[in-house]
Amino acid sequence: MENQKSNTSLKAIIIALALLLLGSLGYIFKLTTDAKTLETNITTVKSEKEDMMKKLSELKATYDTAIAENTSMSDELIAEREKVVGLMAQLEKSKGNVAALAKYKQQYLALDTKMKSLMQEVDVLTKKNQVLTTNLDSTTVVLKEAKTYNQTLVGQNEELAKTVEKGSKLSVLNLKTGTYKQRSSGKQIETDKAKRVDFLRVSFTIAENNIAKSGDKTYYVQVIDSKSNVLGDKSTVSFGDKSLTYSFTTNVKYENKTVDVSKDLPGKEFAAGTYFVNVFDKTEIVSKTSFTLK
Repeated sequence: MENQKSNTSLKAIIIALALLLLGSLGYIFKLTTDAKTLETNITTVKSEKEDMMKKLSELKATYDTAIAENTSMSDELIAEREKVVGLMAQLEKSKGNVAALAKYKQQYLALDTKMKSLMQEVDVLTKKNQVLTTNLDSTTVVLKEAKTYNQTLVGQNEELAKTVEKGSKLSVLNLKTGTYKQRSSGKQIETDKAKRVDFLRVSFTIAENNIAKSGDKTYYVQVIDSKSNVLGDKSTVSFGDKSLTYSFTTNVKYENKTVDVSKDLPGKEFAAGTYFVNVFDKTEIVSKTSFTLK
């Protein structure tokens, strides 16, 4: 009887221990499973956090590139980039739980959607700017060519004006000087003897010129003896900052045809030596010659 009670008690104890063992094993299995799940979750969250940080960095780089193009949208792009930088800072500080990561994902998706929309606008603006730049370059080339052409025309016109001015100047030709003695009978005898000379005769020809300006012309004749004395009137005329002392003037009515000019310069006691004759159109010598009296 007592043996049966002992066996029954032993069985009960063994069953209780077995149940406890099974319960312990189940609890240990659950703990192990929970630990593995937690470790898996932590690894997954860390991986997703790193992936999201990478995507945010790429998002920021996209904005940096767009901002560098300096479009009219730069202010808006900078504002959106600052949002990305702010989210990166928050994500960096976060402890990486699933709920927080889900919130950051939503914010990232919103920022990514906004970025794509802005990049489309930037692309449109960039293409428009390229067209404008191309047109501006073409306009610049045309303007440069026009400027070069105008400069060429101006140069040609200046050369033409100089040619016309040069061609319109009157040519004084055949400047000659004769020295004469006047007899009582009125007859004039040419002589090279200084003591016998009563007057000098200066003559020259103004050549025909169809492009010259017609009208009255004044020429200044200067006769200088061997001692550098100006003979005749010895009058002085000024042209700007220049002056001229002349022996006499001769006025000519020029009508674009050849004109012969002749005028006498009377004098007394002409000295022997070489004389110089200059014909001036204002301050410019247009002809010159010399002669000698014995």
